[in-house]
Amino acid sequence: MMKSQRRSTTLSRRSLLSCAAAACGGTLWATGKEAGAAQPRWNETIEKARQAALEVLKPTPVQLQHGLELHAASVVCESYGFSPRSAWDGDVLRKAVEAGASTAELDDLREDMSMTRSATNAAEQAEYREAWNASGVTCIFQNAGEEGQAVDRLLKRLARFTFVTDVLRDFVVRAVVPDDIVAAKKAGKHSLYFSGNGMPLAQRWESVEGELGYVRIFFQLGIRMMHITYNRRNMLGDGCAEPANGGLSDFGRAAVAEMNRVGVIPDVAHSGWQTSFDTATASSRPVVASHTACDALNHHIRSKPDRVIKAIVDTGGYVGICAVPSFLGGKGNIAAMLDHIDYVVKKFGPDHVAIGTDVAYTSRAMAAEAKKVPRTARVRPRWEALWPPNAFPLSDSQATMAWTNWPMFTVGLVQRGHSDDAIQKILGGNMLRVARAALRGIL
Repeated sequence: MMKSQRRSTTLSRRSLLSCAAAACGGTLWATGKEAGAAQPRWNETIEKARQAALEVLKPTPVQLQHGLELHAASVVCESYGFSPRSAWDGDVLRKAVEAGASTAELDDLREDMSMTRSATNAAEQAEYREAWNASGVTCIFQNAGEEGQAVDRLLKRLARFTFVTDVLRDFVVRAVVPDDIVAAKKAGKHSLYFSGNGMPLAQRWESVEGELGYVRIFFQLGIRMMHITYNRRNMLGDGCAEPANGGLSDFGRAAVAEMNRVGVIPDVAHSGWQTSFDTATASSRPVVASHTACDALNHHIRSKPDRVIKAIVDTGGYVGICAVPSFLGGKGNIAAMLDHIDYVVKKFGPDHVAIGTDVAYTSRAMAAEAKKVPRTARVRPRWEALWPPNAFPLSDSQATMAWTNWPMFTVGLVQRGHSDDAIQKILGGNMLRVARAALRGIL
């Protein structure tokens, strides 16, 4: 019997109401006079998502209270994700369209505003803080590099999130080492630990060493994890959407060795199965699949089969279970996500699973601002968007796994019977352990 089940099942009426209010954003489970005793804690978007998760989970009062208390007490680290996104300034975008801005300019402007307006606009900043606080997340392994190998592309997101942590340093800090994450929790703050969505390469192809010279530079700028591939084949290996499944190249092996030397975690989330396996067997430090799913439960190009998971586990790494319905299969909801976590825990142990949602909270103002922007011509799919047909079937289950529903993930883990110690590993302990292992002897 798990610890929470050994606790007394007798709760005070006030404790239960307070706990339910925290979970639902103020929607109480009481009736009569007490039903209006608490005001909503969060905005309607957060509250609606919280209620959707509760309707699927149906936790007992004891499970709910213990899960929320455990979540609040834990260092919660997302193994891959996005800090809350701001709304665009629709008028600025409209003027850019009317001025004849190129597709690349408009994409850059949209991304810049969604990532930085939390630092420059009061309303967006308020919602940014609210979403962070509702999530109870301490740290996000933040996507801070655009997909690909070009240095100039990879620098942009890195600059944007560095800017946000500089401006909002009273609330969210840039973590340089794992101890910074723990310190942020103690200080009542949040943190970003940076990941690049590609490996920066010189792309002059004069020598292996010359190509890999930027790995250390980006490490010095704060990047602590890099994708080996992103869907497509690159010079390191095959991505998850390549039908050839060709594995890691000789250059890819040299790249993994350089990542190990410098202190960057190899991430195979978007890599093909053979590339993922080869990366794990080539690495002398932990490897991760930061946001993925278990192929044994749902066959998908973005999942990982047991053979690959075992290879990752053997490095001391982990798989981060995502919150993308099509990757999870089944009903594609919070219960499906918990099924994938359960599978890894039962087959490989609680030391080798994390949560990397791969989803973000988006400002409620986005829809209204987007309507201000004139339609532009359709463009071809991005180079990285190599997905087979029907890779993303429509789902109405996403709300149950909304980014602000992290406390519900913990409630669900309590409900599934995991011990408090195992839950805290899944919530953040495993990410911290791997981050420390990557830097051992370096920082």
